[in-house]
Amino acid sequence: EQEDTIRLLLATDNHVGYLERDPVRGDDAARTFEEIILMAKEHDVDALVLSGDLFHENKPSRKSMHRVASLLREHCLGDRPCSLELVSDPSINFPDQFSTVNYQDPNINVSLPIFTIHGNHDDPTGEGDLAAMDLLSISGLVNHFGRTTAVDDVRISPVLLRKGSTYLSLYGLGALRDERLHRAFLQQQVRLFRPPPAPTATTANGDWFNMFLIHQNRVPHGPTSYIPEHFIDDSMDLVIWGHEHDCRIDPEWNPRQEFYVVQPGSSVATSLSEGETKRKHVALLEIKGRSFRLKKLPLRTVRPFVMDNVCLSEQKGLRPTHPASVEAFLKTKVQEMLLQAKDQWEEEEKERGSESEGTARDFPKPLIRLKVDYSGGFSTLNTQRFGQQFSDQVANPREILHFHRRRLNNLSSTEDKERKGKSLISINGMDEDKLDDIGVVDLVKEYLQDQGQTLDILPVAGMDEAVRQFTDKEEKDAIRR
Repeated sequence: EQEDTIRLLLATDNHVGYLERDPVRGDDAARTFEEIILMAKEHDVDALVLSGDLFHENKPSRKSMHRVASLLREHCLGDRPCSLELVSDPSINFPDQFSTVNYQDPNINVSLPIFTIHGNHDDPTGEGDLAAMDLLSISGLVNHFGRTTAVDDVRISPVLLRKGSTYLSLYGLGALRDERLHRAFLQQQVRLFRPPPAPTATTANGDWFNMFLIHQNRVPHGPTSYIPEHFIDDSMDLVIWGHEHDCRIDPEWNPRQEFYVVQPGSSVATSLSEGETKRKHVALLEIKGRSFRLKKLPLRTVRPFVMDNVCLSEQKGLRPTHPASVEAFLKTKVQEMLLQAKDQWEEEEKERGSESEGTARDFPKPLIRLKVDYSGGFSTLNTQRFGQQFSDQVANPREILHFHRRRLNNLSSTEDKERKGKSLISINGMDEDKLDDIGVVDLVKEYLQDQGQTLDILPVAGMDEAVRQFTDKEEKDAIRR
């Protein structure tokens, strides 16, 4: 019953342009994005759905923009008919001067529609409040939706799609500052517009399958620096969560809101963190009526990534007075991780079975990250010099080792505050253990108190936003405005 089944490929956080000048890793993001497009064509989907951060930079380089535009023109334009019927008002969903979904534009032949929201990396900013996604959208290559014009009045209107007897309402909310959006939800300033009942409606929700795309923090990073799942309307059937990079592709049931959450994760590792080590996937989603099923599809072009932890003081035979033995131990450990990376890669290649026949690939240089706890009097090593011996085997030779010391957690909160207070008296000659407990905020507060000054030139929120725009978005007039 394919005429009544909507087939979508779900992906997010492609970060094209990440480390594009790196001679080894510079093409990783674009190569995997191309794989995702080819998978969409291979599985004959009705549309590719992206949940933000197609680009890594707010102002992508010409190289990145050219690469993405080339891929979209090569693989997404053609004579293949699109089976999704747009039944909502395109002037509301796509409020530009063309006001239409790209595959219904008589001047463009689109064979693979792409629906996407923007993320925090490629969000609208600057004069005209434009995003890189707007350039692709106005060129007819993607359908960019989910934009908001006012943080204190967030209106979310769905893109309404129909295929046979299946009706899909696709909601999208492009990335906003978590604290602002959190406050908007609490103050009931987020409005969700529901579609009229479908012609064949037999249920209370009008027989629409409601899907929501969001690109915000899912994990709390502070009291309001995330969006709790229960903020999302309980009329949803499925929530596709972007921004979080660890792959949690299997649908997770939220019993309070009674919807499923799918977190595809990033398609390229942009940090050497634990969450990025999980095997990366995209999802093939099939929707029929009010039911859906999801099949996870592993990405093949992702670079292998192995991470491990080691505590030097717990290793037999290692002493702080013999740095050569410590370096030899760490070298052996990295070599073991290289073998582990190769074993994992070979096992994943075998899983593909006949799919990989005739397309054998060489083992790519993996990402290796070894966190070294050097508490107990041990010294650090020169990480760049250490990594040089693996430059022909590892993709990140300068970042293999990460040295850190164990924090002291046996002090009460009062004692900890007193210890920090005493530590701030003099930074010069301070023990490194004490420095580990001091943050920049503590130093700034003490300096201002000593000088009898306050941060009253600009409001803290305004200054924070201006500095963020100046540094992250390269808006040179942000502070002046």
